[in-house]
Amino acid sequence: MAWAMKFGAAWQRAAVAIRERSTTPLPRQCEICLAWSATSLCGDCLQRFVPATLRCGGCALPWNGQSAGDLRCGACLRQAPPWDGCIAAVDYGFPWDGLIGRFKFGQRSDLAVPLAGVLRRALPQVRTTGTAGALVTAVPLSEQRLAERGYNQAWELARRVAQAVGMSADPALLLRCRDTPHQVGLDRKARQRNLRQALLANPDKLKSIAGQEIIVVDDVMTTGMTAEAVTLALRQAGARSVRFWVLARTLPAGG
Repeated sequence: MAWAMKFGAAWQRAAVAIRERSTTPLPRQCEICLAWSATSLCGDCLQRFVPATLRCGGCALPWNGQSAGDLRCGACLRQAPPWDGCIAAVDYGFPWDGLIGRFKFGQRSDLAVPLAGVLRRALPQVRTTGTAGALVTAVPLSEQRLAERGYNQAWELARRVAQAVGMSADPALLLRCRDTPHQVGLDRKARQRNLRQALLANPDKLKSIAGQEIIVVDDVMTTGMTAEAVTLALRQAGARSVRFWVLARTLPAGG
């Protein structure tokens, strides 16, 4: 079974590489509505499920004010998050929860291409906000989790988005030093215990981190505990600033 999973993951990666290098788009079904399309997410579904949403520049939750950008919501003004900013593309809900689940747990590495495109759509201001010289990385997986999946879904997003906006990317700035249980369903205190001492800056990358603005890509931000642990690790390593680009942002209970 393990051999079959590894073979399947390798086949998926090869198929993705061929598709990305192809100059002639192959017809396929939209991953959401199943209509035939030139891309994995058709234009109608992107228009419907990627609405233009104003978001807080700190926590990336939907913003009720007149403008967003780097303005902060009331919660972030009262207690600012430790990172310097966060951009999210969509709310974590239908249909993105299903797509991200297949991407992470269903050996669907090919979904990195359309999902990275969704995240890229949320970043039109990259070239004008002074972040163009930042270094992009991804929230790491443990060796055990990486062996199970065959790829780090966050890095698959990060490297494509970085290439799309012309920025440098490095997958090895951070280390997950021990495997932690899945965060799904855990409350804030449980997540804190789960992540304690788990995320560290790579000792071999300290020169790359020191004085640098780091942009960290992840697939989902839920409570922000992982982002807090990542920010602490990078700041202890001398990072000048830490920002997050996430595909989906989980809304607070009742939100």
